[in-house]
Amino acid sequence: MKICKFLVLFATLLAVGRQVWYVAPVVAAPPTSAVTTNAAESTLTRKNRSADRRKKKPAMEKVVKTRAEWRELLSAEAFHVLREKGTERPFVNEYDHHFEPGSYSCAACGLVLFESDTKFNSGCGWPAFYAAKAEDHVKLSRDRSHGMIRTEVTCARCDSHLGHVFDEPNGTPTNQRYCINSVSIKFTPADEPQPHQHAARKVVTPEQDAAEPAPE
Repeated sequence: MKICKFLVLFATLLAVGRQVWYVAPVVAAPPTSAVTTNAAESTLTRKNRSADRRKKKPAMEKVVKTRAEWRELLSAEAFHVLREKGTERPFVNEYDHHFEPGSYSCAACGLVLFESDTKFNSGCGWPAFYAAKAEDHVKLSRDRSHGMIRTEVTCARCDSHLGHVFDEPNGTPTNQRYCINSVSIKFTPADEPQPHQHAARKVVTPEQDAAEPAPE
């Protein structure tokens, strides 16, 4: 009996001893060179990200005018559409059936917005395009006016109202239709220089705007 108790006690002590004296395997630390390399790579990544941010196009210079200044610069119809978010009559406007090669710029500030090769006859009664000249040349925003939910299109430089963009599944290369008021845009033939650079200089600087007569 004493021998059995002794064997049980010995087995218990042996099991406890294994738990107490268990040493977890040691994970070798990475060599100093590896740590240095990782740190260098992280620093390089941060520098590359900073460089990428610096390479981004600068923010577009905004054209800001008072309501009175816009009214003096634009025709009555253009002011109503561009600055009061109005809509011109369909089918009887200037560019609905106009398909000459060239570009279409904002009638208020001259920024090029659309190219003729993206214009198509949608039958909606207004000029239709399936893509803008550049994504940063137009601004899209939710429009809940007139009891509808639509996507408004405005000029990214002067915030003038242009029209709306609609989804056209399987209807255009982009599945979109930019429905634009003719009075909101000005056409420039492909063989003529773009006017938007001169228009920008005329309207951006208040001194120049005050010194030069407003265009007809």
